[in-house]
Amino acid sequence: MKVLVTGAGGQVGLDLLRILQARGDEVHASDVTPPSREHDVPWHRLDVTSEPEVSALFAALRPELVFHLAAILSARGEADPMRTYAVNQGGTVNVLEAARQHGTRQVLFTSTIAAFGPPLPPLVPDDIALHPTTMYGVTKVAGELLGDYYFRRYGLDFRAVRFPGLLSAVLPGGGTSDYAPLMYYEALRVGHYEAFCRPDATIPLMYMPDGLRALVELSQAPRERLTRCVYNVAAFSPTAQQIADEVTRAVPGADISFNPDPARQAILDSWPRALDDSLARRDWGWRPEYDLPRMTADLLPKLRALLPRA
Repeated sequence: MKVLVTGAGGQVGLDLLRILQARGDEVHASDVTPPSREHDVPWHRLDVTSEPEVSALFAALRPELVFHLAAILSARGEADPMRTYAVNQGGTVNVLEAARQHGTRQVLFTSTIAAFGPPLPPLVPDDIALHPTTMYGVTKVAGELLGDYYFRRYGLDFRAVRFPGLLSAVLPGGGTSDYAPLMYYEALRVGHYEAFCRPDATIPLMYMPDGLRALVELSQAPRERLTRCVYNVAAFSPTAQQIADEVTRAVPGADISFNPDPARQAILDSWPRALDDSLARRDWGWRPEYDLPRMTADLLPKLRALLPRA
């Protein structure tokens, strides 16, 4: 299958490329900047805010499947809301329209817990009023609705996951959940980290291998089994203090402290504490493999291997 990944240079994209290659797809990567590490797939410079560029690439490649990852994340997005709108909102409609025009069969979209906002119940279901508090969240809600429109209006097979905060063995990319991976990274690098949140801050989190598997499994699910276009996926929801305790247990001598930043803490407070992913479990068999301790055991050796190059 010919697959295009937009935003392939980001936290999710580079790992996704390897998975798609391993299953035998003809994989093409695109981003506005060159990749941050080596790869062996065709790389196309693409500014998703440019409708002519997007249309030309789709016309040339004719991808059957597109993973649309290109986006500016929450914390970075609040520093430049208009750029975030252009990339996240304009980029998504450009990709959907090019997919419609050039015969793409399926588009996978990465949404987020930032799509939600207060008031929220303790366990947040798929269907609830969406009141995002960031431009990132606003554009992701609009992306969900646009994809659902293209599915109903044009028959484009649009599918999306609402990701929790993702942790992986790369430096985080400007999200408000970055306090979690930075605890691990800085504990190994310098032995201490001052988190920008309160100790009781609690949001859904997920280890990157589970996140990648969720994308691929949803893409492979028979359409007739799916009852919706957008699905919550969940793994674990620790407090920031519980993550700190896990890090200091695994990295003896590390010191994790807290100095909440009001702006970023306010964003965290507006997000769910836990997600109900029962529909994903029912419709396409979603199950996470990693909890907090298992993630820690797998993540720390990978981060240690990165330190000499950091």
